[in-house]
Amino acid sequence: MNHEIMKAILEKIKAYDRIMLFRHIRIDGDCVGSTKGLKAIIQATWPQKEVLIVDDETSDFLAFLGTDDGPVADEVYTDALGIVLDTATTDRISNQKYKLCKELIKIDHHIPVDNYGDLIWVEENVTSASELIVKFYETFHDELTLTKEAASFLYTGIITDTGRFRYHGVNGDTLRRASILLDQEIDTDLIYANLYMEDFNTLRFKSYVYDRIQRTENGVAYIYIDKEIQKKFGLSREEASASVEYMEQIRDSLCWLVFVDALDEANSIRVRLRSRFMAINHIAEQYNGGGHACASGATVYSKEEMHELIAKADVAIKEYKETHQGWL
Repeated sequence: MNHEIMKAILEKIKAYDRIMLFRHIRIDGDCVGSTKGLKAIIQATWPQKEVLIVDDETSDFLAFLGTDDGPVADEVYTDALGIVLDTATTDRISNQKYKLCKELIKIDHHIPVDNYGDLIWVEENVTSASELIVKFYETFHDELTLTKEAASFLYTGIITDTGRFRYHGVNGDTLRRASILLDQEIDTDLIYANLYMEDFNTLRFKSYVYDRIQRTENGVAYIYIDKEIQKKFGLSREEASASVEYMEQIRDSLCWLVFVDALDEANSIRVRLRSRFMAINHIAEQYNGGGHACASGATVYSKEEMHELIAKADVAIKEYKETHQGWL
């Protein structure tokens, strides 16, 4: 079934002279890597095709991947094929002009929520949208061209969404597909340096987080990063949200959460939820969010909602620990 869908997607790409690529709001390494990687593959394979990524959202964290295309007139969309990557629901598509495209394709690896698009290719057991694009190339390698630039984009997407191959869901296929990218002799030293080297201010922020992590009775680790702390440390949204990763090695904590005040929205608190062994996405879905079983995002709009979410996560951990063995 997936091969038939992929073949249909390939034929649609062949049929259009202009292709518009879309991704989700609050960009991350995977949505940027997959869109830029697919664009590079299409352009290398069919140099005459016009491939555009129009997205005004930027990230200092991902600036090394380069800029996107500038705004275009609405009529540019109307005769184009639109492809949305790494985005489960239409309300999270960053450029809402996707609606103007003549036809639309959805390529995603999240739990299906909104089945939009004329063609839908979703594999929720694949680690990332970037890995899906590598699978697409792998399937039709005799027709598609993979460049070193495309491989760099896709490798960045895979390692950011898998935590450098540490997260649940990584399997032999993931590593085999990563090896296809490594065979292009990409500069992994440069990629890792851009993604993971930290400046002194970030280390100071880490120290702040470690000093203020709180835990519930059953082991939910969490921290709240308000506007004042973000300004004090000069944090971007990505840097503040990344503090969720600082808590993942706490023994006996099977769930960890970070709450970050949205600087551009009043009373909006963005949430990142992570867990080990047990699913947590059902809680995120109750608070304007969702995602993967053990890695989700949400939004709450008050301190009361924040503490309500924490309490529900605590109950979930308690139930899991009482009914399962072998957790650390």
